[in-house]
Amino acid sequence: MRIEDLRPAPGSTKKNKRVGRGSGSGHGKTSCRGHKGQNSRSGGGVRQGFEGGQMPVQRRLPKRGFTNRNHLEYTTLNIRDLERIGLDTVTPEALLERGAIKNLRDGLKILGVGELTRAVNVKANAFSAVAAEKIKAAGGTSEVI
Repeated sequence: MRIEDLRPAPGSTKKNKRVGRGSGSGHGKTSCRGHKGQNSRSGGGVRQGFEGGQMPVQRRLPKRGFTNRNHLEYTTLNIRDLERIGLDTVTPEALLERGAIKNLRDGLKILGVGELTRAVNVKANAFSAVAAEKIKAAGGTSEVI
């Protein structure tokens, strides 16, 4: 079999409807659009979301909330993950290399879930109060970059 011999499965394709090609075609004169009205005209039809003049749903529903332009979305990492990774000095770049985090959005934040049994020096953009406390209690340092 060659590529030029390939054909679609029987019955899987239909011929296009050729409209406006004379009365013998069966689709002449009005080209399947009917006689009069908005949809028979060129450019006719209604825009997306139009409900016949009724107040559309996107205008009936109230607006809710807002987007804070100054919001920072940190990539988070827990204390238990620091224990598992096994680095003495933890930086966002080192975590990316190790594959411990997939991306750095607006920085790295260390959270306090889990326990730390060894001294680790951690450099991150933010720390939760519990995380900073646990790192200090284990003999490590938490430095905000």
